[in-house]
Amino acid sequence: MSKTDSVLYVDLAPLEFKERLSACPVAYLPLGTLEYHGPHLPLGTDILLSDSLFRLAAKQTGGIVMPGLFVGPDRHVREDGVDYYGMDVYLEAARSPEYYPLQQFPGSAYWVSDDFYRELLKSILSQLARAGFRVVVGCGHGPSTSGFMALEDWAKETLGLTLLTPYRCPVRYVHDHAGKSETSIIMHFRPELVHMDRLPADLSVFTPGMGGEDPRTTASAEYTAGMLPDVLEYLDRCIREALAEA
Repeated sequence: MSKTDSVLYVDLAPLEFKERLSACPVAYLPLGTLEYHGPHLPLGTDILLSDSLFRLAAKQTGGIVMPGLFVGPDRHVREDGVDYYGMDVYLEAARSPEYYPLQQFPGSAYWVSDDFYRELLKSILSQLARAGFRVVVGCGHGPSTSGFMALEDWAKETLGLTLLTPYRCPVRYVHDHAGKSETSIIMHFRPELVHMDRLPADLSVFTPGMGGEDPRTTASAEYTAGMLPDVLEYLDRCIREALAEA
């Protein structure tokens, strides 16, 4: 008899692992990196928002939540011997009101190249297929999730794995960087980690390293609470359809 109700891979002994895998061979893979998400959000925001969603999905639909993959690809510029990653780099026109020059934001780390990330994912997916999983759901850091879904055909043809992501849900779970969406999600799941008082009180002052709707006027835990049922229903339906086809 199982001794735990945990949905986390790291918590499961072999018996519990086999029971959960047999009941629903789905792995949830939080994808992220460690990077600046404005002065008000934690550096691990990408993993926190995906891990929190996946724990709910695993309890509702079944499956096992993998440890978060903190390394990931992103924008990279080397200038004057200095490497700039992710939100250090603003790639839009300099005339944009939100433009900011190259600058190293505090805490950004764990960047890897696209090629390294692709090979790492292939190795992980191969091992998940070997373990008996039939569906892998990925979500989190934008470039990481895009790289994950770029392997969709390869995973199906080579491993018999179906790759899914809530990013394809009509109600988008994440659609910005440290703006309304991500701030609202962390407000909902980990409110003690949100520091809105560290954002400029003057709404005319733009904060570099942020993208999307201004969280100072739009973010709320209620926004996430209202959106979650649709996202979880979408994942449940997609997972059940994929398992039926498998």
